[in-house]
Amino acid sequence: MRLIIAEKHSVARAIAQAVGGGAEQNGHIRCKDCIITWAQGHLVDLMSPDEYQDVRWKSWNLESLPIDPHPGWRWKVSQAHGAARQYRIIDGLIRSGECDTIVNACDPDREGEAIFRRIIMHAHANHPVMRLWAPSLERHAIRHALDSMQPANAYQGLADAADLRAKADWLIGMNATRAYSVLAGAHMSVGRVQTPTLWMVVDRDDRISRHVSEPYWTVHIPMGGWTLTGPRHTNRGDAETLAGIFADPDAPVSITEVERTQRHERPPHLYDLTALQRDMNSRYGIPASRTLDALQHLYESKLATYPRTDSRYITEADLDTLRRLMDGSWRVDGFINLEARPENPRIQLVVDDDKVAGHTAILPTENVNADILGALNEDERLVLTSIVARMWESVAEDAVHHVIRVTAHPQGHDDIQLTATMDIITVQGWKAIDKQCENIGKQGEHNPIDDDDSRMDMTGERIPDTVIPGTVITSAGAAEIREGSTKPPKPFTEASLLSAMEHASRYLEDKDLKAALDDDTSHSGGIGTPATRAGIIEQLIGNGYLERSGKTITSTSKGQILIDMVAPMHRDPATTARMEQALNQVERGQLDSKQVLEQFRLEAACIPRQAQDIFRGNPDIARRLHATEEYGGCPKCGNPVIKRGKTWQCSTNRRSRDDFGTWTNTAGCGWTLWPVIAGRNLTDANVRSLLSEERIRLTGFRSKTGKKFSADLVIDPERGAVLDFDRRRR
Repeated sequence: MRLIIAEKHSVARAIAQAVGGGAEQNGHIRCKDCIITWAQGHLVDLMSPDEYQDVRWKSWNLESLPIDPHPGWRWKVSQAHGAARQYRIIDGLIRSGECDTIVNACDPDREGEAIFRRIIMHAHANHPVMRLWAPSLERHAIRHALDSMQPANAYQGLADAADLRAKADWLIGMNATRAYSVLAGAHMSVGRVQTPTLWMVVDRDDRISRHVSEPYWTVHIPMGGWTLTGPRHTNRGDAETLAGIFADPDAPVSITEVERTQRHERPPHLYDLTALQRDMNSRYGIPASRTLDALQHLYESKLATYPRTDSRYITEADLDTLRRLMDGSWRVDGFINLEARPENPRIQLVVDDDKVAGHTAILPTENVNADILGALNEDERLVLTSIVARMWESVAEDAVHHVIRVTAHPQGHDDIQLTATMDIITVQGWKAIDKQCENIGKQGEHNPIDDDDSRMDMTGERIPDTVIPGTVITSAGAAEIREGSTKPPKPFTEASLLSAMEHASRYLEDKDLKAALDDDTSHSGGIGTPATRAGIIEQLIGNGYLERSGKTITSTSKGQILIDMVAPMHRDPATTARMEQALNQVERGQLDSKQVLEQFRLEAACIPRQAQDIFRGNPDIARRLHATEEYGGCPKCGNPVIKRGKTWQCSTNRRSRDDFGTWTNTAGCGWTLWPVIAGRNLTDANVRSLLSEERIRLTGFRSKTGKKFSADLVIDPERGAVLDFDRRRR
C-alpha cells in the first residue's frame, strides 16, 4: 500500500480520480491500492529565535546578535489555521503501518519539495520514498507520472536547495531585521530578496526626482506624403537656421542613401509565469499575485499546466500533446480570430529540450474549450484566453515588415543630415491572432520607447519608390519647428518591475556574473523565482515600503529610509543574484550545500557590525524615520491625520491593550481610515487627495463575487470613508 502526500486537497482529489476514485474521510482519501492525503502549504517551519532555549534570543538587542542555530536547527508544526490537525493526520497515517511506500506528490518545484521533505523529516519516517512529477492534473498525465516515478534521491539536489534557501533566508532576515530595527527604534523588515527589489524602485524614483528636463527642437520638412526630420537641437536658433533653408516650398534636397529591407518579426515564445504576469499587468492591470492565483486555480481545475515554471519551451516528448491541443476547433472558437489560425503551425519553434529544467512552458490542457469560459471569474478567463492565444501565436508565421530608411541633406549643406523611416507590416503573421495587442508590441513583453524623431507616424504616409540615392527632390511646404523636452525614466509598473527582477544582470558590473545570469540554460538569473516574485512585491507593499497606484509602483518615504540605512551588499541585486545562482548550482549538484550554508553563516555574522557602522556614520537616519508625516486635517476634529502602521488616523488617537489582548481606543476623537476598502488598497496619495477634496473617484474596487467596479470614496467622520455610487456632487 502506498501513501501519497499531495500539496493541496484539490490535487489529492485529482490523483484519486486518476487512480479510479475512493472514499474521502478525515483528511485523506482511501483508494483501492493507496491512501492519498494532503498538506496545506508548509505544515512544518523553522522555529523563530525566541522559541529556542537560548534566552538571549528572546530579546531584541544588539548583544544577542548574531543569531545562528547551526548545527542545532529546530523545526515546528506551523501555527497556521488547520495546519496542526492536518499534520497529525499525515503523521498518523505514516505511523499506522498500513503503507510500505510514501509518494511525494507535492508540487514539482523547490517549495513543493520542501513541504514534503519537512513533513517526513519531522515525522521521522523511514519508508522508501518515490517522487511523482506531473506537469498537469489531467488523468492521463497523472497516470503517466505514476508509471514513471523516480526514487526520492534522484531529486536530492532539489531538496538540498530548498533546505538551504530556508536557512539562508532565516539567517539573513532574522539578523538584519533585528539589527536595523533595534538601531532604528522601529520595526524594519530586511530580506535577501525583498530589499534589493525595493532598492530598484527607490533608485528609479530617485532618478525621476532628480531629473531636470531640458528643451530641444527638431525641424520637420514635408515632402508630399512623407516627412524628413533634422537632428535634435538644444539651441532654438540652430533649429531656426535649418528651418530657414526650407522657409519656402520647392527647396532642393539631395538623397544620399535609401535602404529598403524586409524585417521578419519572430513570434513570441510560450509563456513562463513571469512573462504571463507581465502581460496580464500591462494589458489588463492585473497584479502579479492575482495572475498567479488565477493560474493556480486553472491548474487545480485541470485547465492549465503547472504554473510556477521558468521555461518557455516544451520537450520533444510533449509534441504529441501539443498536436492534440491544436487539433480541431476546441481551442480556436472563443479564443482567437478563426481566420488568423495558422495553416501550418511551426511547432518546432517551441521545442528545446535543453531549455526545459523540470517544467515546460505554460499550456492549456485538453479540457479547455469555449464552453468552460462562462464558469470562470474575470481574472481566470483573461489568463486562460491569453495562454491559448499565446499557444497559437508561438507557432504562427513571422510578421513581416517593409522598412525604408532615407538619409538626405539640403542641397549645398552636406553637413546637415535629414532622415526618414517608414515601417509597414506587409504580412500580419502571428500578430493577426490577437490584433488588439498590436500597439503594445509582443503581447506586452517588449515596448521600447522610440526616441527617433525621424520615425514618422505612418498613418497615411508613404515614401514613394521614386526616392532613390543620387536624386534631388524638392520639399512640399515650409518646414515646421517642434519643441520637445527630455523625459525622466518612467516609474515602475508591476510588469516592468517583474522584468527588472527577472533580468537582474542589467544591474551588474561583473562580466562573468552577467554572462552566467544571461545564460538561458541555467535558469538562475534574476531576483527571486517565478513562484515568489509576486509575493515579494505584495510583501513590500504590505510593509509600507512600496505603494501601488493604478499600474504604477513607487517607493514610500519609509522604503527610501530603509534603503539608506542598510549595508550596500543587502540592497545590491548582484548579491541576491549570486545567492540564487548558488541555490541552482546546489540543485544541479554542482555545489556542496554545506559549503554554501557556511558562506551564508559568515555573511549573517557580519550584519550587526555593518549596521552599527552605518548608523554611526548617518546619525540622522533614525530621526528621519520617526518624523511624523501629516496627510491633512481630521474630518472629525480638525487635528492632523497621521499614519500608524498601515492605518491612517487622527493624531489625537491613543490605544491600549487589555488583559485579553484586545486593542481599544482610550483617547482622541477616534477617526480611523483602514487601508483596504472593498478589496482595493488605498495609497498615501489617495488619502491626501481624499482629505483635501473630501470625495475622490477610484477604480479597482471588487464586489463579493470578485467583479471590479468604480465608485466615489467619500469622507465620513464616523466610519472613515464610505463608497458612494452617485457621482453628483453634494
